[in-house]
Amino acid sequence: MNLRRTAAMSRKEFTQIRRDPYSLIIVLFMPLIQILLLGYGARLDANHIPVYVLDQEGSQDSQALLKAFQASPYFDVIKAVDNYHALVRAIDADQCKLGIVIPWNFSERLDDAGRTSVQAIVDGTDDNSAQLAEGYAEAVVATYASNVQLDWFGRHGLAQDASSPLSVDYRTWFNEDLESKNFIIPGTVALVMALMGALLSSLTIAREWERGTMEQLIASPVTALEIMVGKLVPYLGIGLVDAALCAVFAVGWFGVPFRGGLGAFFLTTILFLIVILGIGYMISVATKSQLGASQYALLVTLLPTSMLSGFAFPIDQMPAPIRAITYLVYSRYYVSALKRIFLGGAGINDLVPQIVAMTIYALVIGFFATRAFHKSLQ
Repeated sequence: MNLRRTAAMSRKEFTQIRRDPYSLIIVLFMPLIQILLLGYGARLDANHIPVYVLDQEGSQDSQALLKAFQASPYFDVIKAVDNYHALVRAIDADQCKLGIVIPWNFSERLDDAGRTSVQAIVDGTDDNSAQLAEGYAEAVVATYASNVQLDWFGRHGLAQDASSPLSVDYRTWFNEDLESKNFIIPGTVALVMALMGALLSSLTIAREWERGTMEQLIASPVTALEIMVGKLVPYLGIGLVDAALCAVFAVGWFGVPFRGGLGAFFLTTILFLIVILGIGYMISVATKSQLGASQYALLVTLLPTSMLSGFAFPIDQMPAPIRAITYLVYSRYYVSALKRIFLGGAGINDLVPQIVAMTIYALVIGFFATRAFHKSLQ
């Protein structure tokens, strides 16, 4: 491979990128737009859940429980209704996601036995939000119940044994506040790299066919390997810049911790980009239309990265056959590496399985990519 001819091909590709508004939009704006949209839109948390309440008693005790819900950042008590049917209609009309019913004998049962119950009606159309609402409501009620129990024992002159035969002391590592943005945004870097790299590289050869410059390229002394390397090196550099930009934005704007090493981050990113660019290049060789090439690139790269890599859906919660398929998805290893780098503080030595898997993919894809293009008009 002649480095001089390869460098000339790279300069030619850079020039085409500068002159192509579509490529410039992808390079300059897509990473920021995508990380903003996913960072703000793809949240698994639930805050300010709208709540309707039916307080059938209206006592000081029932109002204290409702104030506990109002004080929680997870709930917004937006209306109190005076009958059960109004509460049901509000849930049916999607005016609230949670309905709280406090029975008429709430205070009486608290005074007699120190314990009672309330009813929570949850809108289950969105199962994730419903489960979160249930968990948050249980936490609010548990805190209130603990305070009531202490007060009840005190009023009855009883000593409460606060100890329990078994207790659990929770300590959360890596994502201490259990914020979904810390789980999602590192994987967003993989999504951006897959989308940007595949779209840009899938246009390289298809662009030559559409612009009528393929004959000149074939007639030149540049070899097929030099064409591939010369065309993909600019996109590798652009991809690394965009990856660094996404990481800076994730840390600086969204506050996602970056505890790992930069070496591990850039090494895994380079390997992933080689795979993505190689796939896009092969699509570009096989498809002489830029529109068709970009559509195939989206199908081959975006869907596996978004659905089967662990980006948004935990792999260990998938059915066993799907989990087995994810081992064949190259982006699985990059997403796993990114989460361990950002949150777990992993270095190169901690990512040997992911690096080995991506290296094998890079070698296989590189082997087929070098043989995909032939200097022929056929």
